Amino acid sequence: MTAPIRVLVCDDQALIRTGFTTIIDAQPDLEVVGECGDGRAAVDLAGRLHPDVVVMDVRMPVLDGIKATRLLAGAGVAHPVKVLVVTTFNLDEYVYEALRAGASGFLLKDAPAAQLLHGIRTVASGAALLAPEVTRQLVGRYAARIRPAEGTPGDVGLTPRELEVLRLIAEGLSNSEIAANLVISQETVKTYVSRILTKLDLRDRVQAVVYAYRAGLVT
Repeated sequence: MTAPIRVLVCDDQALIRTGFTTIIDAQPDLEVVGECGDGRAAVDLAGRLHPDVVVMDVRMPVLDGIKATRLLAGAGVAHPVKVLVVTTFNLDEYVYEALRAGASGFLLKDAPAAQLLHGIRTVASGAALLAPEVTRQLVGRYAARIRPAEGTPGDVGLTPRELEVLRLIAEGLSNSEIAANLVISQETVKTYVSRILTKLDLRDRVQAVVYAYRAGLVT
């Protein structure tokens, strides 16, 4: 049997933590290994418990969820943890800052339980959880704040087709939409995406989108 996905729940509201824990623990492939009420405790617990995914609130005492995410999954972290940010506040600023801090996904607390579970599984698998239309709107809006990348994708050996796929990812297209656009199979698209992430040393599609904007592939 495959070991369950280990989850750490961090939210300053006890009722929310209990609700999330109940929903998650009811799944045979998921297991809550700990819970806490502030970002500092989340960082400390993650260091001891080594969860696969941290479900992180944004507004919390002691250390907010964005800063905690940066300490857990930001640039330069030796052993980054996958973070799924779940918040009450549907503000682009929070989404942007969470993703820049290293979060792999973003959900609202009023999302159905099934969406939370899907989010945890998606993030644990190494994929990003952000709808294409959200990616397009979000990164486009804050593109001016993304500092330019050093060098271009071509400098690291991306082929013309890989550059084309990267550009379409940055425009917010899903794998199926990219496949239709380039008249190739979805499996082929997945292969291209995997190669792009490996060559650019990126964690997921969200980082690929940010990279593409920084490299000037999309404006």
